This record gives sequence, structure tokens and C-alpha cells, in this order.
Amino acid sequence: MVSSGNKAVDSWRPRGVRWGRVRIFDGKIADGVGQKLGLIMGFEKILTLDQAYEVVADLKRRGKRVVFTNGCFDLLHPGHTRYLAEARKLGDRLIVAVNSDRSVRALKGTERAIQPEAERAEILAALKVVDYVTIFDELTPQAVIARMLPQVLVKGGDWRLDAIVGRAEVEAAGGQVVSIPVVEGHSTSAIIQAALKLGIQDSGFRSQEAATGTNGE
Repeated sequence: MVSSGNKAVDSWRPRGVRWGRVRIFDGKIADGVGQKLGLIMGFEKILTLDQAYEVVADLKRRGKRVVFTNGCFDLLHPGHTRYLAEARKLGDRLIVAVNSDRSVRALKGTERAIQPEAERAEILAALKVVDYVTIFDELTPQAVIARMLPQVLVKGGDWRLDAIVGRAEVEAAGGQVVSIPVVEGHSTSAIIQAALKLGIQDSGFRSQEAATGTNGE
């Protein structure tokens, strides 16, 4: 079995699905159910960092324009998907670097991420507009970007251009840094707050039913 180098991801991976770049190295994922599942869900798009560096270098050698973005992508919503669709339009391939669980906790607190890194990577890989997904463990993708040097670096419009990590490296290499406007009305924080509110309301209803001896009918 090919290992991802990440124990959490390896323990999650469905049986029969090989890790990363299967089409390039092995020509297939697996037989039967594993093959169908992997091809439909895009498991072959999920790469280790070392594999991602190799893929990007190869794409650039072949004259392809690589677009890079990064983030936590916790509880994927329309703001994320529309942002990624716009990013994909800027080049030939889109690679998404996802913050690991450890880095999300450090950035957003111990209650996050809601979804484990492997699940966040899986959901992103299932999107047609996303060509590759990788996971990084640092607080910022500075080192990843400096080594990968994509032709286009993309972040959301809530980031000032002068605050975008990796901007200096990409521009020094002749690349472009693009800020895509945020889709208003969509955020992971809003989803979490709405879910918590519903949970409190449901708890209140259940307490009332228990007190009155009714079952809500």
C-alpha cells in the first residue's frame, strides 16, 4: 500500500483506494468497488506535499498555468465553491492546500476544525473545479508556496494584497497574485452559529415535552 505519510489520512482512506497520483504511477486505482468509488470521488487527486511539488513542477515544464489557493475549508459552503470555481478560471490546473487539523486548532481555537483534515480533503477533491488537493501542517503556506511557486496565487477578497502570504515569492518569480471577492451571506462561522441555535431550541422543546409528559403530538 502506498502511504500518505499522514496516519490520520491513511486510517481514513477507504480500502482498495490507493493514495495520490494513482493514474500517473499505477495506471489504476483498484478493482471493483474501490475503483469506482475512487474515480467518482476524486481520491486520486489527493496528494502528499512531496507529490504535489512533483506534479506542479511537471505541469510547469509542460507549459501549464498552475493556480494555487489555501485555507481551512471547514464545512464547505457556496462561498467556498464559487470562490474555487473563479480561481479555476485563472489557469489550467487548480491545486488547493488545506490546513491540517493541528494548524486549524492553532488558528481558530480548540473547537475547530469541525471536519477532520482527511474529510475536508475528500470533499474538495470531489469538486470538478479542483484538480489537486494537499494538506500542510504549518500555520501559513509560506514554505509550500515558496517551493511550489505557482503562476497564480489566489486568496479571498477579505485579505489585503499586502497581507497575502506568499505574494512576494510568487511575484518575484514572475507570477500573479489575485484577490477574489468574498461571496456575501456565506461563512462557516454562520453555519456553526445556526446549528448551535437550532440545538439549543431543540433542547428546549425536549425539556418542555419531558416536563409536560407529551411527545410533541
